[in-house]
Amino acid sequence: MKLTHRRSQERGHADHGWLDTYHSFSFADYYDPAHMGFRSLRVINQDVIAPGAGFPTHPHNDMEIFSYILWGALQHKDSMGNGRVLKPGQIQLMSAGRGVFHSEFNPSSTEGASLLQIWIRPHTRGLTPSYTEWHPDPAKENEPKVLVISPDGREGSATIHQDADIYRVRLAAGNSLTHEVRPGRGVWFQLIKGTVIAHGETLQAGDAFSTETQGSLELTASEDAEALLFDLA
Repeated sequence: MKLTHRRSQERGHADHGWLDTYHSFSFADYYDPAHMGFRSLRVINQDVIAPGAGFPTHPHNDMEIFSYILWGALQHKDSMGNGRVLKPGQIQLMSAGRGVFHSEFNPSSTEGASLLQIWIRPHTRGLTPSYTEWHPDPAKENEPKVLVISPDGREGSATIHQDADIYRVRLAAGNSLTHEVRPGRGVWFQLIKGTVIAHGETLQAGDAFSTETQGSLELTASEDAEALLFDLA
């Protein structure tokens, strides 16, 4: 299976003091025409937010935006009236649609916070803005692959306005899983922590790969690992 790798150290990087961020794709002042996105996936930013800091109220439109909390906490507020504090392993998904304002802050005055912020293009412009969340099911904590976002909300997943299935992957050292890449689809695999071997290639935390090769994708953890896997039309 052909894999195209995106190594952690090759990503765009910016340290704003209050925000230390890595960009898998072109974003803000980081521009690389070779990395503008993958299929409908437009942004993967790995952020560390300083205590008490965050993104003040700002607008979005025509984008599906979700945050996966890695450690610490994230306080979300938006113009739809939603206000939440998200904890590690939880996901907030906002469909910006025809326009929404929101802010995101680290509510702790002493501890940092980290998250993956991800943008996916919707299948339709001008949708009605909406907000939803996904919280881990304790009964599935040890499952290697759990569906967290999908177009139809199946298996308790959050609903996205795009033909995109997104899985949380957790593998204990020595364990493996397979994922079938169906015809006409592509997979992006973003490793959050641990070490994973994919078809003979070793990935460390922050590394990623993409593939559009039909067949069985095989992943084995050589250290306890956590990742997100995007299966995209």
